[in-house]
Amino acid sequence: MAAYVCTRYCINKFKDSIRFIPRRYRVKTKWAATRPKFPATELALHNFDTSYSIQLRDLWPSIRVAMLCEQKYGALINSFSSAPNVIIDLEARGCKDFISRPIDCSRNEVHPSSQDSTTSHRDSTELEPAAFQPSISPDIKCLIFPQGDISRFKPSRPDSSGILGYYLLDAASVLPVLALDVQPGHTVLDLCAAPGGKTLALLQTHSVNYLWANDLSGSRTMRLRRTLQSYLPKEFLDENKIHITSTDGRQLGMTEEKRFDRVLVDVPCTTDRHSAMVEENNIFKRSRTKERQKLPLLQTQLLLAGIQATRQGGHLVYSTCSLSQLQNECVVQQAISLAQQELGIAVQVQDLRWFAQRFSDTFHFAPQLSVGELVLPYLCANFGPIYMCKLQRMN
Repeated sequence: MAAYVCTRYCINKFKDSIRFIPRRYRVKTKWAATRPKFPATELALHNFDTSYSIQLRDLWPSIRVAMLCEQKYGALINSFSSAPNVIIDLEARGCKDFISRPIDCSRNEVHPSSQDSTTSHRDSTELEPAAFQPSISPDIKCLIFPQGDISRFKPSRPDSSGILGYYLLDAASVLPVLALDVQPGHTVLDLCAAPGGKTLALLQTHSVNYLWANDLSGSRTMRLRRTLQSYLPKEFLDENKIHITSTDGRQLGMTEEKRFDRVLVDVPCTTDRHSAMVEENNIFKRSRTKERQKLPLLQTQLLLAGIQATRQGGHLVYSTCSLSQLQNECVVQQAISLAQQELGIAVQVQDLRWFAQRFSDTFHFAPQLSVGELVLPYLCANFGPIYMCKLQRMN
């Protein structure tokens, strides 16, 4: 009995010593625990509103709306896959190959966006008749839904060997590869290759004798490798026709001078659509301000390296996914000037008006560019932005 009384006494003392903490049903929101006080997407849009409203003027409001809407994609057909009926199935859903559409040689097409422009470089001379336009690689096929159709593509299915039938990408990003005009037996350098969409498009030409795919970022290079492994047969990768490296592309100009017939310089940029929509890995984060400010310098250095790596008479294409004049035309003009003054290399801009004319039914091209062509986001054909400029090394 004494033991029982002692036990009860101890339990009661223990209860008295416990302080129960009431559950808190309301918690004060803290900025650091939820989202940044100044989201990078908002900073990007503020930057775009400030600069692009001046650069693009009346076009900017509609471009802004398009960039904030769902992006439209294309299906780059993988000719290395034996997946059955890939094209037939896509065409049954209403898709069409925008690259191989027939050309009406009887009419001289003009960009809708340039018809009311008095200062556009497209208006300076008469456009080249379609019958005399250079050829487009018939081996690259990219299917898209018609204008105004916002249907989504289903994930690609693998063939019996695990090789996927098509690669989804912004259809406008195929244009720099088409402009590069790879011919049979060419050696090609893809200076900033990851994540691999343009690299895969280059290989669809079946004209590349040797391809060097490079990217500075190790993680992005691993993603490039995974992409190629998913879309190319193992025996093709083992033929030593593809060389993948993770190095500073700015150095390849000196080490690989005059080596390549074709060079693609798809540089890091502000990736305008991503920056306006996605917080993750956004270059407009305040911690990346200096990196963003140095982009035009980096882009110029990469383009100079590409010029150096191009053989005499060879071609290169510079491209970005930005609307920025500072990252597009200004970089091209600065690189051409520096190549002449510091390296003694003469570079000539190639006229791509015929090229933009060829695809004006699919993409909305910008007027008033001093050099190159720019695909503008447009609600009825929501691709881009993609800027491209083709150059030829003369000496």
